[in-house]
Amino acid sequence: MQNKDISEAGATANGRFPVALFCLTAGAFAIGMTEFVIMGLLPNVANDLKVTIPQAGQLITGYALGVAVGAPLLTIATNRVAQKQLLCLLMLIFIIGNLVAAIAPNYNVLMISRLVTALAHGTFLGTGSLIAARLVRPDKRAGAVSLVLAGLTIANIIGVPFGTLIGQQLGWRSSFGAITIMGVISLIGIIWLIPKIHQTEQPSLAKEVRSLLQPQVLLILATGAFGCCSLFTVFTYITPMLTDVTGFQESNVTWILVMYGIGVTLGNLIGGRLADWKLMPSVITIFGLLSVLLFILSGVLHWPVLTLIVIFLWGMAAFGIMPGIQLRIMNLAHEAPRLAATSSHSALNLGNAAGAFIGGVVITHVGLLYVPLVGGVLAAIGTGGAVLSYYMVEKRKQHAA
Repeated sequence: MQNKDISEAGATANGRFPVALFCLTAGAFAIGMTEFVIMGLLPNVANDLKVTIPQAGQLITGYALGVAVGAPLLTIATNRVAQKQLLCLLMLIFIIGNLVAAIAPNYNVLMISRLVTALAHGTFLGTGSLIAARLVRPDKRAGAVSLVLAGLTIANIIGVPFGTLIGQQLGWRSSFGAITIMGVISLIGIIWLIPKIHQTEQPSLAKEVRSLLQPQVLLILATGAFGCCSLFTVFTYITPMLTDVTGFQESNVTWILVMYGIGVTLGNLIGGRLADWKLMPSVITIFGLLSVLLFILSGVLHWPVLTLIVIFLWGMAAFGIMPGIQLRIMNLAHEAPRLAATSSHSALNLGNAAGAFIGGVVITHVGLLYVPLVGGVLAAIGTGGAVLSYYMVEKRKQHAA
């Protein structure tokens, strides 16, 4: 299959997802692990490298900023590289970054390795989403994108707990060693299973930048950022909320997060199918539900059973919007497919960082109970952005008619 070509606008004839898609899912799974597994290993890393917990925490912040800044820059730098070759290059960067992390002699080298690895994150997911959309029929595009992004969500359910367990039993370096092996497996799969993409014309960097800077594209990027900002405002501080407000034992939080991760994965897959059916109406509806659920969560935090139910539904809604947002960006910026697809991950990671900061400010000034309330307000702003995006495009269609 490695010698098979598909046209840039082509797709498979049947409605089933090709096996090649699962190579992209595996790559996204490995990326999800390397981003999040360190959260469970911070004390181990801090003790081994003789740094404080806050300093170790900067390894997470540095990675997010590396994704935000590195994704568009790397996409611009590799604008003329064929998509399959680019995927192989990105996975090679990912493998090298994690291998260096596994043998890093000190904190500075570990930070550099995290920044290098982050370069591959957004560009891999963006390019992988583009390839996924071209491997299937047009009416299956959002579902294919959601299958790739499902690798990130599954990493939170299986990969992160498994990687944390490895790190706690064999040392934190073993976790990055395991991720390196997964990267190698993914690279082999990409080489052998992903078909070559035949590009009908040479990509123009100037055209990509102009297309990305369209008001409609910038609006939907900002909308997605507000969605992630809403998510991380709450998710960053979910453990203290569950223990200090709801009253769960700390030992129970891991299983609650696994339950949340199951909701996230289901929401991602269902959101992809809904986006294939009715793209923007489904995004607007799920965004609205996300806002409502966070308002409800703020009111039921003192009731454990209700809290669990709402957290599960919140996870579904939070990631249910992601495939639709990604496909909307790809549709609006069809002349800048690579830059738009990777810039979306930059915008989402900026939202992640902003959400963690906003949640901390809320806790400092008014308390944990109000964190979901603020998250709901941010989701409501995102809902407004989705509605405005839909209105702008529909109005443009009417004028064109």
